[in-house]
Amino acid sequence: MAAVRVRIAPLLYSYTGGLKIIEVEAATVGEAIAALDSRFPGLAFRVIDEQRRIRPHMNIFLGEEKVRDLATPITTGAEIYIVGALSGG
Repeated sequence: MAAVRVRIAPLLYSYTGGLKIIEVEAATVGEAIAALDSRFPGLAFRVIDEQRRIRPHMNIFLGEEKVRDLATPITTGAEIYIVGALSGG
């Protein structure tokens, strides 16, 4: 398990009680999302779907790299960013 800092998108503040940065212990990005959901029920459902895929309107970054697989390993000191996808013209 690694200590990781998760930065939350403003559209999810209502689930975190306004917290913008949350620290969790996890070995993978998926475990980090599960740890967030155990503290803030309903948060994971807004980020991942029933098939455990990242929702199309959400993006997860590990550092500067976009995460495509929730099994992506994380290391102590890493930062995860959960952000809403931008669209439009």
